[in-house]
Amino acid sequence: MWSCITDFFTYETTKSVVVKSWTIGIINRVVQLLIISYFIGWVFVYEKAYQVRDTAIESSVMTKVKGFGVYNDKVMDVADYVTPTQGASVFCIITKLITTENQVQGYCPESERKYICTQDSFCSRFVNKPGSYGILTGRCVPFNATVKMCEIKGWCPAEIDTIKTTPMMEVENFTIFIKNSIRFPTFNYTKGNFLPTITNDYIKTCNFDMVNNTYCPIFRVGDVVRYAQQNFTKLADKGGVIGIKIGWMCDLDKSDDQCNPSYSFTRLDAMSQKNAVSPGYNFRFAKYYKMDNGTDYRTLVKAYAIRFDVLVNGNAGKFNMIPTLINMVAAFTSVGVGTVLCDIILLNFLKGAEQYKAKKFEEVSDTPLDSQGNGLYRSQLSLRYNETIMRSSDSGAFSIEHYN
Repeated sequence: MWSCITDFFTYETTKSVVVKSWTIGIINRVVQLLIISYFIGWVFVYEKAYQVRDTAIESSVMTKVKGFGVYNDKVMDVADYVTPTQGASVFCIITKLITTENQVQGYCPESERKYICTQDSFCSRFVNKPGSYGILTGRCVPFNATVKMCEIKGWCPAEIDTIKTTPMMEVENFTIFIKNSIRFPTFNYTKGNFLPTITNDYIKTCNFDMVNNTYCPIFRVGDVVRYAQQNFTKLADKGGVIGIKIGWMCDLDKSDDQCNPSYSFTRLDAMSQKNAVSPGYNFRFAKYYKMDNGTDYRTLVKAYAIRFDVLVNGNAGKFNMIPTLINMVAAFTSVGVGTVLCDIILLNFLKGAEQYKAKKFEEVSDTPLDSQGNGLYRSQLSLRYNETIMRSSDSGAFSIEHYN
C-alpha cells in the first residue's frame, strides 16, 4: 500500500541522450522531412488550411429555353413544351406526347389487358377498388367488337398509353439560358455567372463548350446530353433527368476575376436505365374545358420529357490567423513522431538496447539509504565497475540507490 502511494507521488522530467548512430539519425531526419513535406505540400498548399472556409453558399437560378419544334404536324414553341413555365432551377422539356382527348366523367371500359373479362363474375372481385384509370364497378362491358373489359367510373374514354409515337428531335438544337447568382454570407461576397468579359454581342452568338466558351451561360441541349455521356435519341424517347452542376470554388485571397464558375453534367437517374419496370421520365397533366351545356371535359396528356436540374455548390476561403496557428502547432507537434519512432527502434530492435534503456530511463530517490555513506549508488541490473553497481530493470528504468 505504501509503495503505491510513493509511486503515485513521483515526478518525471525529460532526459536528453545523444545517440551517434547513422541508422537512427537517417530514420529520424527522413521521418521529420516527410512530416514537414506533408504539412507544407498537402495541408497548407493544397488544402489551404491557413484559410477559414464558407460552405453555406446562397444561390438563385433563373432559366430560359428557346427553340421551335414540330410534333404531329404542329409547330411547338416554349409555351407548349416547357414546364413549369416560371424559369426555375428545375424544368422539363417535353419530347413526346400521348394525348387522350374529350374525356368526360362517366362509365367506360378499362384499357389495360389485365382487365380483359368474359363475364361479370370476373370483375365483381374488383368492385369499388381503384383500377388503372378509375374506380371499378364490377361489370364486364364490351371494349370493342371482340374484347370485353371490366367497367370503370371516371374520366372516359380511358387512356391508352401504349401508342408508339416519334419524339420531337428538334429539341436537340434548343438552347438553355442559365442566370446564376451566388453569395458567401461569411465574407458577404457576391458573384454571378455573367462575367465582366461577357457582352451583349457575345451572348447573341455564343454556345457553351468545354474548350473555347467555358463561361458562356447558353447551353445547347444536344451538347448537355453529350457531355453527360448519354444518347439523345434514347433519352428523348423514354425521358430522363440531367443534372447541370455549377461549381464555385473561390480563393478570396486572390483577385475577384479568379472566382469563376465551372460547369459539369451528369445523368441523375442513371439507375432507371437498368430498370425495365419504369425506365426514363414521364408525367401526366390535363387541360380542362367546358361545353355549352356546362359539362366539363378535358384533354389528358402523358408527356415524356428531359428534366434538367440546375445544381449549385461551392465554397470560398480566405486567410485567417486562427486556423493558421492551429495547423502550425499541429505541424510542429507532429515532427515529434520521428523521435517516438526512433525510440521504439532503439529500445526494441537495435543492438545495445539495454545500454540505451539504462541511459534513457533513470529513477532517482531523494532519500539515500545511509546518510553517512560515501555517495556510491547501486541499481537493479547493469554493469559492475569496482564497487559501483549500475543496473537497468527490464522496463527500462535506470535506478540509483545508496548503499554501504
